[in-house]
Amino acid sequence: MNILKSKVSRRRFLQATGTAGAAGAVGLGGTQLDGFSTLSKAHAAVESSAATVVTKSICAQCPARCGIDVYTTNGKVHAIYGSNDHPIANGKLCPKGHLGTYMLYDADRFKGPMKRANPQKGRDQDPKFVPISWDEAYKIVADRLNALRDKGESHRFGLFFGRGWGASDVGVNIVPFGQLYGSPNAPIGHSSICSDGSVLAKQCTDGNASYNSYDYAHANALFMFGANFLEAFRPYNNNMQQWGYMRGVKTPKTHVIAVDVHMNQTLSASDCALIIKPGTDGALALAVAHVILTEGLWEKSFVGDFKDGVNKFKTGAVLDEKEFNEKWVKGLIQWWNTELKDRSPKWAESVTTLSAESITAAAREFGSTRPAIALFERGAHNHTNGVLNGMAIHSLNALVGSLFAEGGLAYQMGPAYGPAPADPKDFMDDYAKDGPHKKVKRIDLKGDEAGYLMAKNMIQEVGKNHLSGAAGYKLDTAMFYMTNPVFSTANAAKEWEEAVKSMFVIDTSPFPSEIAMMADLILPDNTYLERFQDAPTYPFQGWPLAQLRVPAVKPVYDTKTFADVLIQIGSRIKGPTSDYFKKLGSAENIVRHMAKGFEANSGDNGWNKPMKADEVKAKLLKTDSGKFEFVSSYMEHKKDWILKTTGRSAEKYNMPHWEEPKYTGGGDLHFITPKTAMHAEGRTANIPHAIALFQPAAGGKRQAVAEVHPSVAKAKGFKDGDRIKIKSSAGEIFAIARVTELTSPDTVVLPFEHGHWAWGRWAKGRGAHVDEILVQQSDRISGMQTFYTGKVTVERA
Repeated sequence: MNILKSKVSRRRFLQATGTAGAAGAVGLGGTQLDGFSTLSKAHAAVESSAATVVTKSICAQCPARCGIDVYTTNGKVHAIYGSNDHPIANGKLCPKGHLGTYMLYDADRFKGPMKRANPQKGRDQDPKFVPISWDEAYKIVADRLNALRDKGESHRFGLFFGRGWGASDVGVNIVPFGQLYGSPNAPIGHSSICSDGSVLAKQCTDGNASYNSYDYAHANALFMFGANFLEAFRPYNNNMQQWGYMRGVKTPKTHVIAVDVHMNQTLSASDCALIIKPGTDGALALAVAHVILTEGLWEKSFVGDFKDGVNKFKTGAVLDEKEFNEKWVKGLIQWWNTELKDRSPKWAESVTTLSAESITAAAREFGSTRPAIALFERGAHNHTNGVLNGMAIHSLNALVGSLFAEGGLAYQMGPAYGPAPADPKDFMDDYAKDGPHKKVKRIDLKGDEAGYLMAKNMIQEVGKNHLSGAAGYKLDTAMFYMTNPVFSTANAAKEWEEAVKSMFVIDTSPFPSEIAMMADLILPDNTYLERFQDAPTYPFQGWPLAQLRVPAVKPVYDTKTFADVLIQIGSRIKGPTSDYFKKLGSAENIVRHMAKGFEANSGDNGWNKPMKADEVKAKLLKTDSGKFEFVSSYMEHKKDWILKTTGRSAEKYNMPHWEEPKYTGGGDLHFITPKTAMHAEGRTANIPHAIALFQPAAGGKRQAVAEVHPSVAKAKGFKDGDRIKIKSSAGEIFAIARVTELTSPDTVVLPFEHGHWAWGRWAKGRGAHVDEILVQQSDRISGMQTFYTGKVTVERA
């Protein structure tokens, strides 16, 4: 549904067609920093009389994947706008969306493949890259990988990837490469430093290992935990549009309750702002559930009811499970007796620092409004108790009947893709089926009882495990695509940064990132404006959505799309692996084959019809019981490991319950590092316009500023604008203090964005990198790195 109808203004038309002049089309006027320009000479002013071509494509600044109209004249991109006919963009873009031109023409981009001439690696080392041909680059990689396979050491190759890819990259290219070549470490994704806690919390309760889709347009209440809806929650562009509809057009207006550790944009725009102690979101959710039950606010058509219709939920009361008829839930009375009966708002007040009155009021508002959605993200699950917090919050959706309901939440259906040009199962040789790699552990110890049995990925553990040999070996060769763990993992300077010094590193970024500066070989990817790639949506509104990212211009430099690079490398691997990748041919060929699926199947999600119980279990509530489980069967299957590893009670281990998070760092103040609206997976770090637009959100000028409460500033002897030292057991950084009552007295807030020691001339040396003072710690259940459990001290510098 296109909620917001957009029209092309005369100014936009003039800019887009070039008749307003190059300065109007390219520059952002007063938002540009003085003296800043990273546009290369490859971007010349366009002629106003030349014909303009509009290319329909998909943005890649963040996971939202908005439709974009890319305006090109004389082969030069000079404007990017949201597509009017795209269901996510609706003619709009967020502040990042317009900046793709600056990424395309970034003067610091790599211009072609290169190899390292300096064997020494480190922040102070010049790699002394020298240009090479693509054929030489392919040969270097293939020879190295073939040699490892010949020695039975293919497991010593790792392929690490982040976000920004399409299904044609991962399912057809990246995953089969590891299967056919023979490495458990190809691939390892970045999800454990992203949102795996959210995914596992839902898998443990409703059986879906995925992100939710949300029907915001029909919701009358939103209860948001640690999800900064108006700055960083996906899909950000559409969220802002939905917010305008929910709060400005819709009747009745959607009531919003927002929970976070400081007064961000979302809390300031909400009806009820709850500033909470970090890591205690689960305690709040348990207390809300307690109120919903004791005051009879639960949705009986989904949850069920007492047989005699009389509400017996009373604080502290133990109930007989036989007295309650459950419908689409399982274990409610057991959960109540074991945990919820004592989790009153008064109890939660002592844990969360929120008043019992505010908790009760929020619970009543949420519990008495239909339809209602409780959503959460990193603020709630980036802790050692993260999965428990997530399970407690998601259980609120079950209690108010929001699952798979209008105005509620569901899950994203995938596109009806056709088969790829080849099936990897047909190209497995004996080595791939049963080679030495089948007998070794993954380098991140994912799926291992000594490591993280229930985790999906553990990219943050790789550096440490490589250095210690914890998996029984060390990596020889590592390839990176769309990820930069040398910068984006906690304590990276002592772990990942040291680890890559003893690996042969292949980086595919178009930009001189930290991992690129440690690389032995650079195989630069195209930017998204030069790339052919499918782009299925991240969870949006549930219905299937397939999209196509197409080149707006030919590659500006001698770069190649990663999918094509991997195909070329795979075609040079010995044995049937090469036959598979030769059959794939190219990224474009893969997408054309996959698109054939739409001829026979448009992708109907099948929700608009009655379902029998077995269909619900197969398609919606995918648990053992086919119901929403307050007592998780998924966790029960891992009972012995969970009890042994976490020390949790056998009575509560598989249900949402309160557990104090394990804080690290040794300080007296919580240290929270949120993302802002200008964060684009780190790829805008070298764009002056992005840096300028970042400032209003964080309050800084040349760097982000640290929010500190006046009581802390007074006690430590500094004032607003002073330079302060922020210190933990992992190290120390410096920042400018922003003294404000809009953050909690026990918390320091410094956004994750700056502090690069590479990436380009304008990114390098700007501000402080927050991850350098975070202790590396992960949730034992999800494997999620706990970015928000750090504690620090502050003092005047």
